[in-house]
Amino acid sequence: MDIPKVIPINELKNTSKVSQLCKENDEPIIVTKNGYSDMVIMSVKSYEKKLEEARTTAILNESFKRLEKSNKKIDGEEFFETLRKKYGEKEWLNFYCFTISRRKHW
Repeated sequence: MDIPKVIPINELKNTSKVSQLCKENDEPIIVTKNGYSDMVIMSVKSYEKKLEEARTTAILNESFKRLEKSNKKIDGEEFFETLRKKYGEKEWLNFYCFTISRRKHW
């Protein structure tokens, strides 16, 4: 994770510059007021990506909780084959890569 970009609130007056800055950064930008963090801003694209990641993580976490409670296990190859058939190879690879990248949060 990169060091977050921080800007003072008075820079919000230059909307074109701030808009471009948001589009150039994947992470939220911290806006300060009187030297203290006051709010964060980000591009819609970044917001939607973060929201989708949060939703997917919540679904995965809930699934793991249910799995632990039910003690019902399925073979990994069978599971991934089901995903391939249901979502196609490209979507399955996106899911798999995202799952591996989020594993440290479980």
